[in-house]
Formats: sequence, C-alpha cells, structure tokens
Amino acid sequence: MRWEDLHLVLTLARARTLQEAGARLGVARTTVARRLADAEERLGTRLFDRTPDGFSPTAAGAELAEAAERLEDEVLAVAGRVRGHDAALRGGLRVSTLELVWDGFTEVFASFVERHPAVGLTVHLGDERVSLRRREADVAIRLSNDPGDALVGRQLGRVQFEVYGARALVERVGRGAPLADFPWISNDERSPTPWLDPWLAAYAPGARVALRSDAYRVMRRAVGAGVGVHFLACFDGDRDPGLVSLGHRLTEEARGLWVLTLPDLAANRRVRAFMDHCVAAFAPHRAALAGAR
Repeated sequence: MRWEDLHLVLTLARARTLQEAGARLGVARTTVARRLADAEERLGTRLFDRTPDGFSPTAAGAELAEAAERLEDEVLAVAGRVRGHDAALRGGLRVSTLELVWDGFTEVFASFVERHPAVGLTVHLGDERVSLRRREADVAIRLSNDPGDALVGRQLGRVQFEVYGARALVERVGRGAPLADFPWISNDERSPTPWLDPWLAAYAPGARVALRSDAYRVMRRAVGAGVGVHFLACFDGDRDPGLVSLGHRLTEEARGLWVLTLPDLAANRRVRAFMDHCVAAFAPHRAALAGAR
C-alpha cells in the first residue's frame, strides 16, 4: 500500500462521492475513480460498495480507512509539535469563530492585527465546528459548556440570551402583550436541534412563525427589520437602540465563550499571543456578555 492509496480511501470514506472526494484532493472525479480502480486491482479486493447514498466502505475499505486515520493523526500531531517550536511572532494564524462573535467584537481582531502586523490573520466564520486536529484552524472561539478534554484554552465570559424585537414591532403589538401575540423567527424545521419550537409550544402557544433559518446573521437582521422576535445574545441586543428586550432570559441555555487550541499548539508564540490578547480584550465585556445592565 502507498500513502496515496490510504489517503484516497480515507477521503472517499469521509466524502461519500467522487465529486466531493475530488474537490478535497484537488483532482477531477474521474481521477478519483481511476485511482480507486487501480488500488482495488492491486489489492485484489473491493474497497467500496456503490450505493444510492454514495460510496460505502466494505469491510476491507473500512479497515484501510481506520489505518489511514491513525497515520493522519500521527502526522498531524508531529506537525503540531513542529509548529509549536516556532519562535518568531510572524507568519500565518487561522482563527475560527462565530458570526455572532465577529459581528459583536470585530475590534478584538482588529486590535490584534494592529499590535502584531507580521502575523497574517485568517478568520473563518461559521456555526459549524472546524477541526483543529486536521489543522482547519489553529485557534477556535466557541460557545460551549463542554469544550472537551482534547483542547486547552480559557473561558472569556458567559453569554446570556433573551427575547428581542424591533422597537416599532413591540410598540405596534404592545409592550405588555403575551409572547404568543408576536410573530416569531425560529430554527429551520430540518435543523438537527429544533429546540425553539417546543419552547414556543410551552411559553407562546399558537404563536405564528414568520420566518425560519439556522443562520444567526439572517435571524438577527430579520429581528432588526421587524419580521419577528427571537432570542439574541444580550450583548448584541442591548447595544442596538432599535431593539427592545421582552425579557424571558434563557438562563439554562447560557453558554461559555471559549478561546481554544490544541495542546501541541499552545506553546506556539502566535497562538499564545492571540489567546492572551483575547483574554485581555474580552475582560471589559464580561458584564455585557452576561446581560448585566
């Protein structure tokens, strides 16, 4: 077996389609198909079953994929240790964070760039979690009550959420009106965690859902435009004079805001400098994160 074969099997097992595997490997789908056929011919066994849902590893394919993943872990761990020895505060740094954090605290990133101009900062925005282990990012700023034992870092604060609506909408419906009288913005019905619908059934029975989305930025702008009311981070809703809090704080849904990295990268000067910067820059905002007024 060659590493290229193992890498191909692992990538196709994760991607499930020739098209997606080719995109991840940087080659055409026909190249993936040809290389897979060559590997299966050399090994004398079928590695994948072609199903309507995509390529599914056979027992042999699954065993090779597991072996490839172990090798990948070793390579990435070594790479992390090598990068951790970097003594210069210059070079690239990839940070993954939420749109909520970027929109609310862009100045934290701006001040880091100003302080360390030799560090090339790349910021990835999205609600999906990138893999630090696969080096999709060096540092992640996440909302979590359980960041996991595999990562190290510091808690920057604790984020509280409340129901907010546009001032014009609240005045039209009435400040003391029941929650069910307001139009609502809710999660996409296909969301894997549609937590809001059960909450509405309990606290705002019969409320009309005017718009659904799983993107915080979409829901945030819809709230500001008066489309409906929704739970927003208190630090976000309180600083907007066009919004009004309707109360109903979700204390049980509060989340810690963490800056995290891998243990192998914790000694890297760029990583350490960014994490220390975040701890200092977010300290004055802890009360706002917690919704203190």
